[in-house]
Amino acid sequence: MEVLEAIKTRRSIRKYKDTPVDDRTLEQVLEAAQWAPSWANTQCWRFIVVRDADTRAKLARTLSTNNPATDAVIHAPIVIVVCAQKKRSGHYRGEPSTDKGDGWLMFDTGLAMQNLVLAAHALGLGTVHIGAFDAKKAESILSVPEGYCVVEMTPLGYPDQEARTPPRKELPEIVFYDRFPPPQE
Repeated sequence: MEVLEAIKTRRSIRKYKDTPVDDRTLEQVLEAAQWAPSWANTQCWRFIVVRDADTRAKLARTLSTNNPATDAVIHAPIVIVVCAQKKRSGHYRGEPSTDKGDGWLMFDTGLAMQNLVLAAHALGLGTVHIGAFDAKKAESILSVPEGYCVVEMTPLGYPDQEARTPPRKELPEIVFYDRFPPPQE
């Protein structure tokens, strides 16, 4: 699958078959994340691959009430949790390099996760970005050490649903040239 096709056809999947994901396929998905760009090549991301059903169930209980991805976390064969090392991305010698501070770790993990989900899609797997959960509880469940934080998680498995294509805004609504346009009167 070509990159532009993968970008345009990837969808959020919330229903999975119980078919296991083999180690080689999982490795390919993780390698795609590994090759994402990052601030000064700091590669602040760390990935926790959760196959254990009890741990997946505990993680599902960290999701916000009525989160539509809860069943996916429970039933997908794998959940990947991305963590980030604090005070690396966007920092130089332990000090923030911009007014964004540790905000750069969100950017860098986002780049890695986008690579991961696109690679998964190209390999016939489904994913869904999950951010509405209690990260502190997830950190406790996964024994994430001090100096790191949980940023996002995604189920990973073979889709058991056809996902619909949501509408996209037209380019003139989101692209401006030379400056941000003045507000409409």
